[in-house]
Amino acid sequence: MKTAVINFKVDPKIKAQAQKRARELGVSLSMVMNNHLREFAGAKAVPFEFPTEPMTPYMEKLIEEIEKENEELGTVGPFTPEEALAYLRNLPPNAG
Repeated sequence: MKTAVINFKVDPKIKAQAQKRARELGVSLSMVMNNHLREFAGAKAVPFEFPTEPMTPYMEKLIEEIEKENEELGTVGPFTPEEALAYLRNLPPNAG
C-alpha cells in the first residue's frame, strides 16, 4: 500500500495522551488517524463535535445581530445547501 504524509499541528499534551491510549490498545497512532480519516472521507457530515471556544464580545455582538436579523426576516436557521443555491440563483444581477 502506498502512503502519504500529512503534517498537522496539535497540542503536545493531546498528542501524548493519544499516543499513550493507542499504545494501551496495542495500535499505532497512525492507525488511529488513518481510521478517523477513512471515516471522515466517507461521511456526509463531520463525525465529531468541534471544541467550543470562549466567545469574544465581538462575536457575541455579531451573533446577536444575526439573530435579530433572522427574527425580522422570519428565518430560523441556516440554509441547507439546496436552499443556499436556490437563493443565490435567484439574486438579481449585480446584487451584493
